[in-house]
Amino acid sequence: MRLFFTDTRKVWKVGEVAGLGHAELAELFERRPLSRGTPILLDEAMRPVEPVSSWFRSLALDRRDAKTMRSYAYTVLMLLHFLLARGADLLSATEIDIREFRLWRQDHAEEVVDDVSWDRDWAAIESLYRYLILSGEVAARPWRSVPRGSLSSGIRPDLRVRHMELDQYLYLRDVGFGGLTPDAGLDMSFRGWCPHRNRAACELALMTGMRIQEWSTLLLPEVGLWGGPRPPFADVDLKACAKYGHPRSVYVPPGPMELLDPYLLLERSEIVARAQRTLRRRHRELFVIDRLEADGMKVRGILNGRTTTRVIKNMKPDLRRLAVMETGGGLDPLALFVGPGGKMLTFSGWDRVRWRAWDRLKAWSGDRHAPVMPRQRWLFHDLRHTFALRLLIFLTREALNDAEDQGLPMSTLLDHMTGNPLLVVQQRLGHAHPSTTYRYIRYLKNPMREVDEAFRQWTAAGGASYAAVARGLMRLEDAGHATPRSVHP
Repeated sequence: MRLFFTDTRKVWKVGEVAGLGHAELAELFERRPLSRGTPILLDEAMRPVEPVSSWFRSLALDRRDAKTMRSYAYTVLMLLHFLLARGADLLSATEIDIREFRLWRQDHAEEVVDDVSWDRDWAAIESLYRYLILSGEVAARPWRSVPRGSLSSGIRPDLRVRHMELDQYLYLRDVGFGGLTPDAGLDMSFRGWCPHRNRAACELALMTGMRIQEWSTLLLPEVGLWGGPRPPFADVDLKACAKYGHPRSVYVPPGPMELLDPYLLLERSEIVARAQRTLRRRHRELFVIDRLEADGMKVRGILNGRTTTRVIKNMKPDLRRLAVMETGGGLDPLALFVGPGGKMLTFSGWDRVRWRAWDRLKAWSGDRHAPVMPRQRWLFHDLRHTFALRLLIFLTREALNDAEDQGLPMSTLLDHMTGNPLLVVQQRLGHAHPSTTYRYIRYLKNPMREVDEAFRQWTAAGGASYAAVARGLMRLEDAGHATPRSVHP
């Protein structure tokens, strides 16, 4: 069995397929739409393996994202191979088969998984058997449905929060991404690419709290940067690029908007000019937009040979990467952040930027202006955690100050409902459940600072041995005395 993933862009690159021209292909894609990244499992004769391939299509029709479908596909492929080696299949599998598959995945596979990763595998298996029951392939799931019979680990992963202090953030932004020296000088040896773009992206991620799949896929019209002067701030409506597609509004303050100016003026225009030949060569597979509508909230253009109008906030990342504007003087990508060839940077592309920035930070770590760095690389998501904690601390202090100024022992119910810091942060971050935001509370105070304060007097002696501390605590005489005093509890 071989696993494939659909990609209409590759079909357009090939051109004529099975005697079908571009017009026929466009009509076929319109009649039988299929999400990019939909898995297809084929046997040795290149025929779809059922009922798995039909389940894959149902996932696409349920609008599951490509990353989830890919993960589910590899899990089920492993399960199929495991069952076939035992002389079974999906329809004849028993609870013992599924339990032994879990044992193999966690203890005996070439690459074993932990409980959290197994829970992702288990979500795929549960989804598959729900489909098999609905389609009439099996009468019931092969495992017991009682709560204690569930094969999930039952472990909820803890929120891993790493936030930055101001000096750490500036060090990351200006030295790592921007190519400066720790004392804010110009590093003449820096050979990085697009430092203005990278600094602007870093500032945008911090000051908005957006996830990487949200800020890295922004389009110019969304932040008011297409036509006309740059606005002092922006309000962005997120939907298709937000986690789970949960819509929310994001405020982009003046700071990151101003930091975008040097990138747009110096770097982006040069990248787009150099990319014209590549963009023209890919013209047929792109979403070529001829005009903006509804004050920049909609785009209209040619996609897969057909004229279509799309609402920008409903455009998924894959489509955003194809969006270019026909300006008359060339093709201009609508993506805010672009890389070589005029393409929107992928997540892996941003990771490479981050790795190079970390290498610079470590190289300058011995400088007296360099702050203390963590043992592991900074993640872009750490900027989101920093945003959440700084906002939560600020709002909490504001709420306490308001209550103190009013002379109230506690806030009124209306104040609590409208100004609760946790609810405000939950809305800003786009958390689906308040419990996710509540887990930030434990990080409002730095626990390591509390440890330092608690044991400051213990270490004041400086270099005292364990024996000296023990003698002092237990009131023992110095070792030079012949007879120690008795010790009383």
